[in-house]
Amino acid sequence: MAKETRSFTVIGLGAFGSAVASELARFGNQVLGVDTDEKRVTQMSNTLDNCVILDTTDEVALREAGIDQYDVALIAIGRDIQASILTTMNLKMLGVETIWVKASNKTHHRILSKLGADRVILPEQEMGRHIAQMLNNPVVQDYVSLGNGYSVVNIVIPERLKGKPLKSLGIGERFDLRLLGLMRGTEFRAGDTAEMTLEPADKLILLGKRPELRRFGDAL
Repeated sequence: MAKETRSFTVIGLGAFGSAVASELARFGNQVLGVDTDEKRVTQMSNTLDNCVILDTTDEVALREAGIDQYDVALIAIGRDIQASILTTMNLKMLGVETIWVKASNKTHHRILSKLGADRVILPEQEMGRHIAQMLNNPVVQDYVSLGNGYSVVNIVIPERLKGKPLKSLGIGERFDLRLLGLMRGTEFRAGDTAEMTLEPADKLILLGKRPELRRFGDAL
């Protein structure tokens, strides 16, 4: 049986790390917060299951803290690239199952990838792309990138399409997209409801490649 929750170590409790750690804890996961800054550790001590002051560039200290017993580690160390790299190497040597690392720049990203990090993230760039997608087309409420060029987007139906049949949008015909479903208020309708008519503020949940999603959004 699959575990309902997982255990996480978040190393680096700055703005990014503390936000991720807090959300993981809110979802009911076991979370260990780690930082070299006593003030940051104290601030998160009431939010997380456990918080420790620890130099993660020290492999022995990591082992003694039991970091290798956690399912996933997120290294969210800020500008200290050397500490980030050494910590990644140490976690790999300890055999941590899954390692995500925040990178500061593209060079840092390449180094971490070569060290075998499972995922390297550039938060500012990823958020920038996310915001640009929504600014570029006002009907796009939100989107999630799935990799390999595919995304899932949430598109709001404009007022002028009120009463139009859903099938008139050409999803799966004129546009190489898959309709996953439709949200009307708090009600979810499955993706096989092509005969229904549209209402303003209906939200389409679409899967497809970014250029095709962009073409569909422009057509609306």
